[in-house]
Amino acid sequence: MVMAAGVATLVLGVGAVSSLERTRDAFYEANRFADIFANATRAPRSLLERIEDIPGVLDAEGRILRIAILDMPGMAEPGSLLLVSTPSDDGLNRLHLRLGRMPDPNRLNEVVVSQGFAEAHGLVPGDKVRTLMDGRTREITVTGVAISPEFIYALGPGDMMPDPRRFGIAWIPGEGLAAVRDLEGAFDNLIVKLATGASEARVIAEVDALLEPYGGTGATGRKEQISHAFLDAELQQLRGMARVLPPIFLLVSALLVNMTLGRLVALEREQIGLLKALGYGPGAIVRHYVGFVLAIAAFGIAAGWAAGAWMGAGLAGMYARFFDFPFLLFSRSPDTYAIAALVTTAAAVLGAVNAVRTVAWLPPAVAMAPPAPVRYRRFWGGAVEQLLQARQTSVMVVRHLLRWPLRTLGGVFGISLAVAALVGSLWSFGSGERMIDLSFFRMDRQDVSVVFSGLAPMAAIHEVRRLPGVLRAEPLRVADARIGSGHVTRRIAILGLPEGSDLSRLLAADERPMEVPEQGLVLSEALADILGVGIGDQVTLELLKGDRRTLSVPVREISLGYLGLSASGRLETVNRMLGEGSVFTGARIALDPSQEDAFYADVRETPGSGFLTIQSLSLRKFRETLAQNQTIMISVLAVLAGIIAFGVVYNFIRISLSEQGRELASLRVLGFTRSEVAAILYGEIAVVTLLAQPLGWLVGTGFAVAVVRGFGSELYRIPLVIGPEVYARASLIVLGAALASALLVRGRIARLDMIEVLKTRE
Repeated sequence: MVMAAGVATLVLGVGAVSSLERTRDAFYEANRFADIFANATRAPRSLLERIEDIPGVLDAEGRILRIAILDMPGMAEPGSLLLVSTPSDDGLNRLHLRLGRMPDPNRLNEVVVSQGFAEAHGLVPGDKVRTLMDGRTREITVTGVAISPEFIYALGPGDMMPDPRRFGIAWIPGEGLAAVRDLEGAFDNLIVKLATGASEARVIAEVDALLEPYGGTGATGRKEQISHAFLDAELQQLRGMARVLPPIFLLVSALLVNMTLGRLVALEREQIGLLKALGYGPGAIVRHYVGFVLAIAAFGIAAGWAAGAWMGAGLAGMYARFFDFPFLLFSRSPDTYAIAALVTTAAAVLGAVNAVRTVAWLPPAVAMAPPAPVRYRRFWGGAVEQLLQARQTSVMVVRHLLRWPLRTLGGVFGISLAVAALVGSLWSFGSGERMIDLSFFRMDRQDVSVVFSGLAPMAAIHEVRRLPGVLRAEPLRVADARIGSGHVTRRIAILGLPEGSDLSRLLAADERPMEVPEQGLVLSEALADILGVGIGDQVTLELLKGDRRTLSVPVREISLGYLGLSASGRLETVNRMLGEGSVFTGARIALDPSQEDAFYADVRETPGSGFLTIQSLSLRKFRETLAQNQTIMISVLAVLAGIIAFGVVYNFIRISLSEQGRELASLRVLGFTRSEVAAILYGEIAVVTLLAQPLGWLVGTGFAVAVVRGFGSELYRIPLVIGPEVYARASLIVLGAALASALLVRGRIARLDMIEVLKTRE
């Protein structure tokens, strides 16, 4: 069972990662997913020819993007719909049509919508969707449902998790969008496909130079495209799981083989001596026991292959549904199965050879002679027994455990790994709650965030405050920039906060609120670590709007943050950096719950309001996604850890029973009851199990630290929070598995044949 668990985790982890990577790459290739993305204010279509002439550019396509406000029946809060120019049949980011047909280019009110959005609202071809753009209502007709490689992870602006009910994608003929946005003969979004081997950095630099006169905001590569970045972060987590878990189970299986076979060899010492006297050499003896272990390993490997393939297909399928893949290419690479089998076999054989080597090379006469009787001594002349006033059976338990310290330590270590596997996974519940507390209640404390479709004068904040139900409103400025130190650069959104900002706060490392400094920037811990800077250092800031100036800005503070890379400054300072007046791009709002519907109705009809983020809905979606992923993974780990504990305890008790059968039967003859005899064996495993708990807590904490470091990415970091309840739950699960295995052996203790056991062994 333990070997099967080790093989299954290896096949599961590697198979799921390989499957998702193959599925992603095949979907990207089939639908010509772009490599470079860029935005502009208004670029002429004639510019596309010059972009296609850049060395390494295979294809370039100009599009139009537009955010529209949704007005869906039965939905009080407004949602958003991202309108995108329909790609051509041989264009980039092509659609995978799941239902219906593509829109007629001559009918500018027809659209294809994203699958998640259609499922959330029960939309089918022929249904109508009401949208508002620039204060004007427009009704569009759904002709089809599709999936795009660009929106596998369709995340709305300001959201942390996809919410297809409130955010969807609609592909519409370009002429219709051009008319709405006054972009006839122009585009505001560019996607580029690169030739194999082309330099992405060089092409991005040339694209930026061409788009700069037309309001370009800096091109980015695929790794910074939001959908691809989130998918890559999930794959990184799966890779971390595949690296951490299998070694635990394979180490335990080697330990069990060594412990079990070592005791078995000791019981068969006389038979080994007889075989050697008949002419069998050490090699033959070793081959016999290695073959015995290989037979066990063969069953474990076969079961592990089957379980790993089944669980891997289920896990990959879950991720494929979550990311809206139209198909799944599950990897059944022989390499994965071969590696799992070879590693497991090697662990088993090493454990077997180590157990047999002490006896196989003994001379026949020595091997045939029974081992020297065990000599038990009092602890310090009996002082310990008198001090503890221990019962005689308790003294027997302790003496037996101390007589074979390595074997006892092996049992302790094996059970501690089961505890460690649980501690190394159960901590994620507390960490998730800490992320929620910090992100939703202590840093971003607003009820609603409104992002405008353009810049608004500071006087407009008074209009926001006059909306129904608004208790408080704070202006917000978001500006795209590239920040760097030395050769390391990242594209980020600089956040401009007003003085005394309370709805949006920055937290120091000790989780206390900090004031936004008048000058310079506050970097998140993750961004500061990536750039390798600290308080007082200078960073280079290349602004991607306005005159695109490059500044040297001091780092004034380092803030706590787990989601994304962020840099914040005073609102007036950010505006001054950009060379703009007193403007803002959005607002954080505290809302009266009793007037939510009136507020949403006014916002829906307000020209210029682009996207609305509702904190309570974002929190609910975040909890749902986190709970689903955690429940599945923790359930699997709990079962696997239970297998470890069960395997170690069961082997320990069974072999102790074989070794001490004569002694236990003798105690029965002397008048001990079955319960008293069983208590001796149970006392041994109880001591071993209890000693394993603190060691398991310690090792599990190390696993948790390794997981935090391995799972962290630039999109989010995981706080390490391990409370007493984590250790308690891990120990209770392991103790339950140990109790189950002990009860399973109880029947064998009850069936001890005193006469048969007391016979002299021939």
